[in-house]
Amino acid sequence: MTSIELKPPSATLLALEPFRAAVDYVAGQAPLTFPLPLGDGHPVLVFPGLGVSGAATSDLRQRLQRLGYEVYDWEQGVNFGPNGDHDLQLELLGDHLKQIHSLHRRLVSLVGWSFGGIYARQLAAKYPELVRQVITLATPVDDNSDATHAGWLLNVLSSGIAPMNLESTPHLDAAPSVPCASVYSKTDGIVAWEGCVSAESPSHRNIEVEDVSHFGMVHHPEVLRVVADLLAQDSHGSPLAVTQAVDR
Repeated sequence: MTSIELKPPSATLLALEPFRAAVDYVAGQAPLTFPLPLGDGHPVLVFPGLGVSGAATSDLRQRLQRLGYEVYDWEQGVNFGPNGDHDLQLELLGDHLKQIHSLHRRLVSLVGWSFGGIYARQLAAKYPELVRQVITLATPVDDNSDATHAGWLLNVLSSGIAPMNLESTPHLDAAPSVPCASVYSKTDGIVAWEGCVSAESPSHRNIEVEDVSHFGMVHHPEVLRVVADLLAQDSHGSPLAVTQAVDR
């Protein structure tokens, strides 16, 4: 997708992000008011967002596990972004992906939140023979590093880590050949939603979820519904599972 001039979300959305994220978290803890499709047991690898570890995605992983998937954390600790040897980071993540694929002998779905989605896309581009699909949540797939507050936020939270430079990441918008879906919200307070979408194609879908915060992406029930629906589809986008309610 051709890069366009983008701006970060407004100061208002940024200021409201903590409050709205708390609201999304609470909404995610309430009983579901709609049924979810049960999974077919294939493995799912989940990547955390910038500045957080797998602990931040544990809630999402537990819910997907209860739906019947074999769910894995990325196991690389805190995601500090493209600092240091990015090729080495991808190699380590690739080894983890290979291990999961070898254990289950099935293609692996990759779910990446925020910058974690960049790693998911890059791995899928590098190892398409191992990947079933890629689902990104509020991920800046456009290579415009000025369209996000994420770098500034990480530098504030990291206290001493070298400033993040998205432009230093090779092939930031790697285009995988496997099916991809980009889930985004126009009320994202961290990443410009316009940078989260790519051109629609038979292998790529852009899916909007309304009134969801950036940090609420891994908790909001509507996001869970979208992810569950996508995981329950085969490589051609056809449903695999009968939809039914599950206990929280």
